[in-house]
Amino acid sequence: MKTAWIAQILGYAGLIPFVFLALDPLLTGFISAPLARLSLLSYGAIILSFLGGIIWGRSLDNPQAGGAMIVSVVLSLAGWGAILWLGPEAFWVLAVGFGAALFYDMGGNLPPWFRRLRIHLSIGAALAMIVGALT
Repeated sequence: MKTAWIAQILGYAGLIPFVFLALDPLLTGFISAPLARLSLLSYGAIILSFLGGIIWGRSLDNPQAGGAMIVSVVLSLAGWGAILWLGPEAFWVLAVGFGAALFYDMGGNLPPWFRRLRIHLSIGAALAMIVGALT
């Protein structure tokens, strides 16, 4: 199987929890609003940390990658800090984190399919965080 195809399937599937957890309290109430918000915040922090890990992994063969490693760790720490914060501001921290990770990645040498995927997924994740902040 092709890596790009698998990454796209898994990436878009990864948006499902964002959409469900952001919209469920507004539409169905299947999950209690506080649990949905905490779950959305936690999932967002995990995914932001995952994006940091991608940056770390891409930098390992570059002897000048200290800056990339710092960005990687800052993203993970921002996700962790958001979980500790728990208020509406925490969702904004994650939304900005997704934007920052995307901005950083767009400066890298990425395959065009991955660049498009990152844009779509980052916008979806950031929008879910904005909904979480506003509800």
